Amino acid sequence: MSGGGWSRRRFAGLLARTATAAAALPAAACGGPSEPEASPAPSTAPTAPGASSGVSGRQRNSAGPRPLLLGTYTSAEGGGEGIGLAEYDPGTGRVTGRGVFAVVDDPSYLAVHPDGRTVYAVNEREDGAVTAVRLSDRKVLGSRSTGGAAPCHLAVHPGGRWLLTADYGSGSVAVHPIDASGALGDRTDLVAHSAPPPGPGQRGPHAHQVVTSPDGGHVLAVDLGTDTVYTYRLDESAGTLTEVSRARTRPGAGPRHLTFHPGGRHAYLANELDNTVAVCAYDPRTGRLTVGGAQSTGAEPGTGSGPNYPAQILVTSDGAYAFLANRGHDSLTRYAVEAEGARLRLLGTVPVGGGYPRQIAFSPDGGLLFAANQRSGTVSTFRVTEDGGELRPAGEPFASPVAVCALPL
Repeated sequence: MSGGGWSRRRFAGLLARTATAAAALPAAACGGPSEPEASPAPSTAPTAPGASSGVSGRQRNSAGPRPLLLGTYTSAEGGGEGIGLAEYDPGTGRVTGRGVFAVVDDPSYLAVHPDGRTVYAVNEREDGAVTAVRLSDRKVLGSRSTGGAAPCHLAVHPGGRWLLTADYGSGSVAVHPIDASGALGDRTDLVAHSAPPPGPGQRGPHAHQVVTSPDGGHVLAVDLGTDTVYTYRLDESAGTLTEVSRARTRPGAGPRHLTFHPGGRHAYLANELDNTVAVCAYDPRTGRLTVGGAQSTGAEPGTGSGPNYPAQILVTSDGAYAFLANRGHDSLTRYAVEAEGARLRLLGTVPVGGGYPRQIAFSPDGGLLFAANQRSGTVSTFRVTEDGGELRPAGEPFASPVAVCALPL
């Protein structure tokens, strides 16, 4: 995602051509710079275990396989047909393809409703939209315009009534209501990041992520183009956002992804363009975020092949360890979290077993970590050990053309 303007998809197309060999492999597919992804065959996947028909993230059999939804780019060369469907074995980590879950345009990032009945996908196109799909029978409940370009991330507010979307191409954040069925209503708000001016090398704002604080009191939007994290207050009656503060990174950092420590008073920021992370202090009362100094990713130039672009950072549910996906170095960085969340200590990196890990996710029980490797067209699975937060490969990487998102249920 470096550069300005609507260059994200053009860059994605170039990377898709580098994944031609991976795109020929069988299987289903699932948010450097961004890129595409693909899926498998037609939507003939069998019912997932624990669901009456289709997939359910809340009615799973803990002893059997569980559903894994996979985001894709359908408009890219060699891309998929929609949201991919697979299953994973929580014991072995083995992933098995199950076809296409739903035919949706460019569903590059996915999120599930807190009640486990509906999945939401961005439609990452210049005329941006978001789509809702019911998990029980895979019925597409409709799409709504975000009012912006290239939506690349979305999140459901903890109350379950509002969907928040980050538009990368236009540098804006959209709000949509969610009705009792899980379907989306017309957009209730759209805020554009018109200030501060773009950072070095950028021609405009690029909202890359939107996330709710742990207490649900504030919404934070991470903008790579303006080197800023914006904090908003959501009016839960009207579905509108009011800005309350801004936190600046150092110029040219290119902040991409933020994750909170479970304690709620610290967060960790992955900076895509300068290959760093930062520990942030957070005040739940005011919503103010304070960005700390730049820290190493353990993937500096000379330790891998070419530049490194951090993608996503996660923290374990007990707040003891953090993991960072590195595109370019093609690794996962491990950190020990210390001082009740106020400090990250670099432990080292482990090979991801694929190329360009764009997105990582924990299984619901936290025992597995999935990495969607965009350039190699694979999803890697790791066991997360309880005693030391080590990552151990679990099963063989799952072949999936241009994999960009994995959502384990």
